[in-house]
Amino acid sequence: MELQAGETVLLIDSKGRHFLLKLDAGRTFRYHQGAIAHSDLIGMDGGSWVTSSSGGQMLLLRPRLADYILKMRRGAQIVYPKDLGPILIYADIGPGMTVLEAGTGSGAMTMALIRAVGPDGTVVSVEIRDDHASHARKAIERWFGSIPDNLSLITGDVAEQVETTKPDRIVLDLPDPSETLNAAAEHQPPGGGFFAYLPTVPQVEKLVKEARDSRRFAEIEVKEFMVRDWNVKGRSVRPEHQMIGHTGFLVFMRRIEAEPSEN
Repeated sequence: MELQAGETVLLIDSKGRHFLLKLDAGRTFRYHQGAIAHSDLIGMDGGSWVTSSSGGQMLLLRPRLADYILKMRRGAQIVYPKDLGPILIYADIGPGMTVLEAGTGSGAMTMALIRAVGPDGTVVSVEIRDDHASHARKAIERWFGSIPDNLSLITGDVAEQVETTKPDRIVLDLPDPSETLNAAAEHQPPGGGFFAYLPTVPQVEKLVKEARDSRRFAEIEVKEFMVRDWNVKGRSVRPEHQMIGHTGFLVFMRRIEAEPSEN
């Protein structure tokens, strides 16, 4: 499919450096090996090679969501692709579901959730900070072309949205999810999934204790995912010298009916 004006594309140079740009017929991309007019890229197919004004070769691709998230401008810290995949799988987020998210941050998780729930699902994303909400809206619009019809972006307190939304899944990237946990215990449908992304051990300890003390959550799991790339060149096969280590703890649990008291 030919690339169109307004699309976001990825250019990769001979050293593997990635450049993200939005195609605009009146603009020119410049780097250390020359320049490439956007108008020359419009109408080409993803996967094509292009030559700069100084003879540099670049690979032209449509970006994956992971590429976009890692290279997009950001306000708040993003949830990295290495964590997005496990979140979607272990929180069991799928087509047709209603998902309540907070905070929207830079919009990385929001975009992944929209793709996961599909056109028949709904995502309600809440951000308490106006600047982060504005930034996320721009990032989401750039990726999708416009704000999807099944996405609601709200500025405010996520705990207040639990009762009205009654979500199948709650996905949180907040310093303290306690208030939302209490709202979920009261208003989230039994069997629903509750997830929190937390950077420190004390935050995890506090949330898990509160969930257990409430007797309204079960199947509590705390996970951490690390990624190490490998370099494969001929018979030289070795791990890269650097890896993506700790970014955050992933806490998963299920909302249940009140646990029976022990006799």
